[in-house]
Amino acid sequence: MSSPQPLVPLRLRDLPHPVMAGLVSVIVNYGGTFILVFQAAKAAGLGPALTASWVWSISIGVGVTGLLLSWRYREPIITAWSTPAAAFLVTVLATTPWAEAVGAFMVSAAAFVALGLSGWFERVIRLVPPGVAAGLLAGILLQFGTRAFAGLDVDPLLAGALILAYAVLRRFTARYAVVGILLTGLAVLLVQGRLDLSGLELRLAAPVFTLPVFTLNALLGVALPLFLITLTGQYMPGMLVLRNDGFRTSADPIVTATGFGSLLMAPFGSHAFNISAITAAICTGPEAHEDPSRRWIAGVAAGVFYLLVGVFGVTLAALFMALPAVFITTLAGLALLGTLGGSLAAAVADARSREAALITFLAAAANITLFGIGGAFWGLLIGLLAHLLLNGRMPARPKRQAAVAGAGVPGP
Repeated sequence: MSSPQPLVPLRLRDLPHPVMAGLVSVIVNYGGTFILVFQAAKAAGLGPALTASWVWSISIGVGVTGLLLSWRYREPIITAWSTPAAAFLVTVLATTPWAEAVGAFMVSAAAFVALGLSGWFERVIRLVPPGVAAGLLAGILLQFGTRAFAGLDVDPLLAGALILAYAVLRRFTARYAVVGILLTGLAVLLVQGRLDLSGLELRLAAPVFTLPVFTLNALLGVALPLFLITLTGQYMPGMLVLRNDGFRTSADPIVTATGFGSLLMAPFGSHAFNISAITAAICTGPEAHEDPSRRWIAGVAAGVFYLLVGVFGVTLAALFMALPAVFITTLAGLALLGTLGGSLAAAVADARSREAALITFLAAAANITLFGIGGAFWGLLIGLLAHLLLNGRMPARPKRQAAVAGAGVPGP
């Protein structure tokens, strides 16, 4: 298990950028993918109380695990709900009784606890070549970058204002670019009268316990696919995001902690939470803070924001989802541009692995979906096969390197 990095004394000026990065990641998460949870709840026939409990359990669980992991290891370990699993549940919950689904959620979570304790997942992650990992991340992020500019077709004023603000701020004060485009977008929405907060009413969410039922049908039809989809679609790319930005926390405590948290929250509706893949990149790169040893603040901040959403449940989730889709996609794409550029540069840096990295990048960008498994897994698999065929062997298992004191990154 990784040892936590030494705590560097905080200064007030260290807080704004990582805190804003944490806020942006939370906004992008709720505004971009949380609708799938509501769709799954509707497919399951859940009433308002159980739906609110689902929102509460997953938000509180994500907030607590991300906050504690980021604090303990002094790295931006961003947790989130399993988006591909939520998409899967939209189709399966229509024919699965809710109590049996809850039992399946618990079985899947217990399997992740066992996986984390086994140490197997960390060994697999270490075998992925750096160029392939960078190519995979770049391929996953490509669609977010293109969507940032595709918004010009749908809402040219809003998207154009965000893009222009980003370019100007990057030119004169790069540190405040993400903060600036967030405030610019909100200002445009206010001027246009598209940000109506008059109907919002803050209400506390209340957890509702569901007694789980364990059946073979739910085990094979829900728990097993849920485990595989979350493992390949969330944990693998999520850990590679951390590695790509120089962070070395072992995967084992992350998988164990999120699996245990999912197990505790499953009876209240949470389907699965895990390390984040896409929104994590907003908090792990230099846009969050130029000093890697300060970026863990973004993980703690994101956890606090998730806890706030969980306390007020559906109300704040509805607020995030009320933001225009163009605002969310453009904000996310621009916030991830730096990470996308860095990943592309890392992918082609080594001439020996460049072609395999490019194949990984293209395969991941194609977002292949086969047998219900998403594009991140197939992009990684194709990239590893390409690396093996082009280079003749996989790289030797790297030795654990000591981190630079106080930097939170591996030594040279």
